[in-house]
Amino acid sequence: MDEAADLPAFDDEERPARVLTGRIGWGVAVVAFAVAVLVLVQVFRPLPQGSQYYLIIFLAGTLPLVFLAYRSGVPVPARWRRAARDRPTVFDWVLAVLALGVCLYPVLGGYNAFLDRQGLLEPMDVAMGAVLLVLVVEACRRTTGWVLPLVCLLFLGYGYYGGLLPQSWSIAHAGLDFDQIVDALYNSGSGFYGTPLDVAASYVVLFTIYGAVLDLSGAGRFFVDLSVAAFRRSRSAAGRTAVASGFLLGTVSGSGTATAVSVGAVTWPILRRAGYPPEQAGGMLAAAGVGAILSPPTLGAAAFIVAEYLEVSYLVVLGWAMIPTVLYYLGILLAVEIDARRFKVRPVDLSVPSVWRLLGRFGYHFSSLVAIVVLLALGVSATKSVVYATGLAFVLSFLDRSGWLTPRRLFEALSIGVRGVLPVAAVCAAAGIVTAITTKTGLGAQLASLLVRTAEALADNRTVVLALTVVLAAVALSLLGLAVPVTASFIIGWVIIGPALLALGVPAPAAAMFVFYYSVLSEVTPPTALAAVGASAITGGRTVPTMWQALKYALPAFLVPIAFVLTGPGEYLLARGPWLGVVWTTVAACAAVAALAVASGGWLLGVGPAAPVPRVLAGVAGLLLLYLHPVSIGVAAVLLLACAALVHWRNRTQPPPATETSAPSSLEKESI
Repeated sequence: MDEAADLPAFDDEERPARVLTGRIGWGVAVVAFAVAVLVLVQVFRPLPQGSQYYLIIFLAGTLPLVFLAYRSGVPVPARWRRAARDRPTVFDWVLAVLALGVCLYPVLGGYNAFLDRQGLLEPMDVAMGAVLLVLVVEACRRTTGWVLPLVCLLFLGYGYYGGLLPQSWSIAHAGLDFDQIVDALYNSGSGFYGTPLDVAASYVVLFTIYGAVLDLSGAGRFFVDLSVAAFRRSRSAAGRTAVASGFLLGTVSGSGTATAVSVGAVTWPILRRAGYPPEQAGGMLAAAGVGAILSPPTLGAAAFIVAEYLEVSYLVVLGWAMIPTVLYYLGILLAVEIDARRFKVRPVDLSVPSVWRLLGRFGYHFSSLVAIVVLLALGVSATKSVVYATGLAFVLSFLDRSGWLTPRRLFEALSIGVRGVLPVAAVCAAAGIVTAITTKTGLGAQLASLLVRTAEALADNRTVVLALTVVLAAVALSLLGLAVPVTASFIIGWVIIGPALLALGVPAPAAAMFVFYYSVLSEVTPPTALAAVGASAITGGRTVPTMWQALKYALPAFLVPIAFVLTGPGEYLLARGPWLGVVWTTVAACAAVAALAVASGGWLLGVGPAAPVPRVLAGVAGLLLLYLHPVSIGVAAVLLLACAALVHWRNRTQPPPATETSAPSSLEKESI
């Protein structure tokens, strides 16, 4: 069977995988299915040997699959190229067998005896750990590229050679020998088997299985059809449809790039007929897709790590994400409305069933999503909640014959779910290298102190120091996100930048969500915006201009997280605080997003195009509103009034400038 055929072509943490067919594809599917069964059993009957034992088994089941499912990228002779592309090579099989052996070594040779040797590893233990280190780095390279492996090697070099640094340097340490490094990675609760892999094996894989079950039951198609039906008579219907589809489909996938590609495949023909240029359409799709990682109830893998690091329930993290998600999509929708006027897009009448008819026939697909939140609110664990929701989605699939999850299709769904977590598992295991070295050497605290001292060298006022630290942290996280996937970006950012924010009195939830959002936004940040790359492949637009358009649509999301940490009321945007405070900060943030939309889009809705001066006034007003202080809000209100007056006066006294593109206003019909 071709069980990979149903997988998305892109994922936030991965390069495209092989499409495995025939006996090899069947064998990989069987192993993935076995891992899925293990994961589901672990939720209700945990292995008696403990969580680390389970993680060892989980890594033994997933790491070999990485070498079979992902290409090495090594050049091969032309006559072997086709076979090497579609099937694992001999070298891939060797690495897979080797990965299975070194992963199972601790349990096959006596698990308790292996744990007793912690700190005093035998030569064979060190050799096996060293091989696993190489394999984890190689698996990470295959799924994400070279940057994260190089970061891991840099941290390993720092751990080994750090003792040679001048001891007067704040980042110097006593140095670790190779045995100590392997011990920290291979025989401890950190390293390979630390929190990142625990999150991937305990939470993320369950949600990827749930997403696969829901998608195969027809939910993905329903969400897109519902979005099309909801906006079919509006002038900006095409753009609204793309954004709404991205949000609804993202609640299932939790993957920005995959959502952008999936939604783009359906909505790009509509956007093209409406008159959107390819770059603008691609930017819109990328921004809407990335919102999937920010949207409850699935969010992204890093959100589960937030819950684990802060020792709170996943429902609490969902609550923190609610208002920022609204602000993010508000910014995109305002940008859509502005572009509909700038480009004079034409209405597209879509021949689809009514919203009520779709909800009446297929609205049950929302049931499992609601069930997750309700079960979490009732105190059920996140793992059990998603398993129950998956079971509900399975049962409800039989309400639509085309979505029946027969035994064969259920087998496919479980296999696809596990294959979807392979790149996340590789990234999380590799991220354990960074966290282990940082913990053993104390590097995180030292770098955090260095960041704060840099800000203090530039100013004396505490507020200014905090502002400078936040800006430096935002820049550092943005640059880090250009190089590594979202999950790794959050983990590295939290262990290095998190302590700096905490040292300045920023509450832990605000600091964690600040790091989380900037890690996610790398998906739309040039020059490596993966979501924009995927969207441009669908629309045929130029890649770099598509990235800049995606950045424009997501601009408010880059500034709102700063409000979390800059002032005390900023924490209210995470729904933490008195209800009146949550309300007024949300209103102020919504006004800020609207002002920033005017600044970036050059159009004041209801009035007309904005010249450079009003745009600057709107941009400054948006920044002042996000400071969430009564004085700054008052000044911002004056600036917004001045902006509106200038735009109104100019459009009354001067003819509007030519739009960037024009299109006939006749109604066009398109069937879906």
